Amino acid sequence: MTRPRILGLTGSIGMGKSTVAAMFVEHGVPVFDADADVRRMQGPGGKLLPAIEARFPGSTGPEGVKRDVLGEQVFGDPEALADLEAIVHPAVGQNRAAFLLEHANADMVLFDIPLLFEKGGHEAVDTVIVVSAPPEAQRKRVLARPGMTPEKFAHILELQVPDAEKRARADHVIDTGTTLAETELAVKSVIEQLRQAD
Repeated sequence: MTRPRILGLTGSIGMGKSTVAAMFVEHGVPVFDADADVRRMQGPGGKLLPAIEARFPGSTGPEGVKRDVLGEQVFGDPEALADLEAIVHPAVGQNRAAFLLEHANADMVLFDIPLLFEKGGHEAVDTVIVVSAPPEAQRKRVLARPGMTPEKFAHILELQVPDAEKRARADHVIDTGTTLAETELAVKSVIEQLRQAD
């Protein structure tokens, strides 16, 4: 049985990944958003809440995971983080497998995975697409986010594979430091190239 070509979309914080993922959707490519999936499972009535509450008491409520409370329990504690990932990652994996089954007849699907290289997910995709923008554009976007500080931004960057390395390891790079129209043309071009390659 043939399966869809699996595209892995990644990029450092503030590079415009969500915008580019939305463009793939507009061009008929089904997208699995790992972050959105986690938010849903950790939201009100989410299926991960009982396991998270059992391991991290007081970290959930009627509105779902209390991000600040859970963050305090996990931040700087590798063992606690590993426990949280052991709850979250298998559930995301199951949902991703279900998504693949649901779209088995598509010619390609896109997995939007922020930490594609950091967590070794690049080995499970056929084509890696990296979104990238100049550092000053990235910094401006990230620092405009509510609650973001230069210190937080610096810490996030430390945890991520550097942009230059991501670009070097990518099959395709989409520049988001340009206009939206130019970025969309780049997305369209990548889709066309991949369709011709099949």
